[in-house]
Amino acid sequence: MKSAGSSMSTGRRTTGHWTGPNRTGLRTTGHWTGPDRTGHWTGPDRTGLRTIGLISRCCIFALGLIITVAHSSLADSDLDTNGLSPEKQKVLELLKSIETGSSAPFAYVNPNKYIQHNLDIAPGPAGVQAFIASLNGSARVRTVRVFQLRNVACLQKLYPAKLKRDGDYVWAHTDYILPGWGPMIGFDIFRFENGLIVEHWDNLQTTAGPNPSDHSMTDGPTRPTDLELTDHNRGYIRKYVEEVLVGGNNNLLMSYYFGNNYIQHNPWIGDGLTGTTGLFQGVAALAKAGHAVKYTKLRQVLAEGDFVLVTSEGLFGNQVTAYYDMMRVEHGKIAEHWDVLQPIPAREHWRNDNGKF
Repeated sequence: MKSAGSSMSTGRRTTGHWTGPNRTGLRTTGHWTGPDRTGHWTGPDRTGLRTIGLISRCCIFALGLIITVAHSSLADSDLDTNGLSPEKQKVLELLKSIETGSSAPFAYVNPNKYIQHNLDIAPGPAGVQAFIASLNGSARVRTVRVFQLRNVACLQKLYPAKLKRDGDYVWAHTDYILPGWGPMIGFDIFRFENGLIVEHWDNLQTTAGPNPSDHSMTDGPTRPTDLELTDHNRGYIRKYVEEVLVGGNNNLLMSYYFGNNYIQHNPWIGDGLTGTTGLFQGVAALAKAGHAVKYTKLRQVLAEGDFVLVTSEGLFGNQVTAYYDMMRVEHGKIAEHWDVLQPIPAREHWRNDNGKF
């Protein structure tokens, strides 16, 4: 969920560091569960799936593959793969290897240069391969969306330390099931050099929903449009995050949105900005429960057409947190939103030295 410095979702347990409030307040159970419509954190969601958040360090996906799912079984991806770029196809195959156990997609990973930002996976391709091997083909993977940013020239000017001139960025929005940990939703970002994957980032949370407007965390349009507006939309959302989410200029918030036609996929907030289940009420309920959301630093802005993915760092209550917000821009306004929120574990619990971002 995005708003003036607000985003909501569930996360995973990071060795006992991430906890959430239940109906009685802040119960430090070591399990992270999700908010009900009042903003309090409860156990079962409306589908009967417990948002248990039992995502120990080995459950976090491999190679930038996040583990996420909505049900006890997943159909094969219903994503239309016709006309996808070679890089997108490689990402889909690599993610699917979490389910199949196939080693063939590792040919798409640079064996000598692979930077892993999933802090629960050991460094390099070997860390990912070990994780996938441990699953014995028992996971399920369904990628719903895949996007690509080819032109990174302007991003290089904004983020010279993070974006490499010769890299293509592909990101995927995926449902996973990992036996022993349950369903999760994830965003994965892969950076390519010369046709091979050299870097990976991810964010995941336990699946919940449908939300008060009956949307799931992954439904909605899957193919980008308005490709000629990619740079414009990327700049527009970057400005929104800098001015409103990080900058705290809440008086500008309304000007960026599609009003009450705004579609929300956060599992505990309904469509629109106003009303009893809208964005403003949801944000207020979280703050009242002692879990105000604060964005402190913009990290990445990636776009293809009308879809823009933003990665940011901030706080959820007192917990350092990674926010991934994907927005769809329509007629120059934010018309739709999906998000994933994940706590960042304490440094002593990292399994690699690359950092979350």
